Amino acid sequence: MHWRTIFAESFRSLSYYRRRSIITVVSLAWGVASFLILMSYGSGFEVALTVAFRAAGPDLIITWNGQTSSQAGGMRAGRRIRMRLDDANTLKEATPSIAALSPELFVGGRKIVYGTTEKDYLARGVWPEYQIVRNMKLAQGRWLNALDGSQRNRVVVIGAVVAKELFRNAPAMGQEITIGGIRFEVVGVLEPKVQISNYNRPDNHCLFIPYETTGLFKDIQYPDMLIWMPRTPKVRDEAIRQVRATLANIHRFAPTDEKAVEILSFSQFMGVITGMSLALQGLLAFVGALTLGIGGVGLTNIMLASVLERTREIGVMRAVGSRRRTVLLQFLSEALLIVALGGLLGLAISLGAIQVISSLPFLGGIFEDLGDEYGRLQLQLSPVALMVSTGVLFLVGLIAGLIPAIRAANLDPVRALQYE
Repeated sequence: MHWRTIFAESFRSLSYYRRRSIITVVSLAWGVASFLILMSYGSGFEVALTVAFRAAGPDLIITWNGQTSSQAGGMRAGRRIRMRLDDANTLKEATPSIAALSPELFVGGRKIVYGTTEKDYLARGVWPEYQIVRNMKLAQGRWLNALDGSQRNRVVVIGAVVAKELFRNAPAMGQEITIGGIRFEVVGVLEPKVQISNYNRPDNHCLFIPYETTGLFKDIQYPDMLIWMPRTPKVRDEAIRQVRATLANIHRFAPTDEKAVEILSFSQFMGVITGMSLALQGLLAFVGALTLGIGGVGLTNIMLASVLERTREIGVMRAVGSRRRTVLLQFLSEALLIVALGGLLGLAISLGAIQVISSLPFLGGIFEDLGDEYGRLQLQLSPVALMVSTGVLFLVGLIAGLIPAIRAANLDPVRALQYE
């Protein structure tokens, strides 16, 4: 029998047993929709967590002062290393693997005042390249530039929470604030950052001023740390080795002494983020697959009942010359048609549900000072989830349909005709 004829017969059979077919299709659709919605939540979880982690910088590496743990160059062990501003310029010239670098100097303990509002925030003295390294995006105005540094301009870029708390609903651009009693003009306001990785304080609660202008408060020759990023993740390890070797040559410590200067790459924590995401997605996939499996059990029961009710029909088919293979394909095609219809309906339901739900609360409790619209988890239906659901659904349909189909094909024609 031709495939077209087999599927035509399957459609007629499903139409005849309409109520049973609809119930089975809906049950499978529910399983598919549940699976896809759960997987879209897992994908959204991974994206939200990764974005929040990388908000500190796309490939941030921090270098700060340490203490030697071994003798080198005639110098004793236990000597404290204090990096200088010149080291930053030397590293930029001597380390081609560095894409961007900035010294950083913290200015704390200074009151930030605007009008009658007085707050305690952290000011950071930085170079213009800091914007690249730390993934700074502006909501208003501009970032600090080289001219600001060379002229020691008293300009400041403020974080989103700083702008919200100092200025309330008033515009911040062009306004003057005082940092430790010294006037600064606001030239930029950062976009709100949903940031779960940081050092010292989150960027939303910080102010950023030209590094050279920080000399109004501290000695700029000794930065608190150097922050930088490699040109590509592939050269990250080599860049770290080159940075340590260059600083070892300047400060006379062993290039293998990892305690002399501390170098922390934020990328090493991505494994934790990835592990958490994979664990959750694995759990959600397991739960979704169980739901699909329950639908498959229902399909098997329905098809077995169909074989029982159509025993005489099967006997007639065999009596007029139909082979076992034809009977098997007839019932298997019915099961696969039900699975296909259930899959399409489930996909439509899941797409509609994802569109309606759109996003769910996620990190909002951590970032209450930004508002409820930040830190939300966006449901995302990934191609991988579609492929996995299609594969699982096909496997469920094949197993659920094959068992009744084999039973129907193996019926004895004489006994089938005598069945009442």
